[in-house]
Amino acid sequence: MATVYRETRAPGGTAGVVRCLWEDTGTAAKRIVPDGCVDLVECGGEVFVAGPDTAAWTWETSERARGVRFAPGRAGHILGLGADELRDQRVPLGDLWGREGELLAERVLSGAASLIDVVERRGAERADREVSALVARLDGGVPRVSAALDRFTTGERQLRRRFTLAVGYGPATYLRVSRFQRAIGLAGTAPDLASLAFSAGYADQAHLSRDCRELSGLKASEFFRARK
Repeated sequence: MATVYRETRAPGGTAGVVRCLWEDTGTAAKRIVPDGCVDLVECGGEVFVAGPDTAAWTWETSERARGVRFAPGRAGHILGLGADELRDQRVPLGDLWGREGELLAERVLSGAASLIDVVERRGAERADREVSALVARLDGGVPRVSAALDRFTTGERQLRRRFTLAVGYGPATYLRVSRFQRAIGLAGTAPDLASLAFSAGYADQAHLSRDCRELSGLKASEFFRARK
């Protein structure tokens, strides 16, 4: 069975905290590339948190999976710890929250509760406005982190520290991930890799190729050919 993946909007009460809900009903192995997000996932009789990735990994499962994808920088308030502690990790909910997590996972797996119920049960604090603004600037296509850090009232060192705690890695890594995700989104419209690199905000095709190799583990020609 081929991979059938779909995303739906987050319910109104979680908008801003949750980027989307997703479901994957396929059974093929999946290459997961970094996207700057933390996910709460139900799959294979387990409920776990997938932290922000810094490199690609292959998810081999024959089970249907569904998840809640948090907006960058918003997972920590729900999960109760910094996203940097979850970097490149897959942590069962019971290990994260103890007995409460085990009971919530049982409710989700039995159908008595949904993943979004878990998020709403925990509640969310108000977003760190400066971190959110920095995420938006980095997503907006700035060429360098220094350009995104300009004109904040908070000192750069403190803002970088808060950003890493909230997002899971620093602004420079997030910028690379965000730009690569932009290239993925544009892959179906660009006639060649040079055009794709320009449209996504890379300095040149070599820059795109280097980031693609490091973030996906594949050559750019191979990775993007599969997305057209």
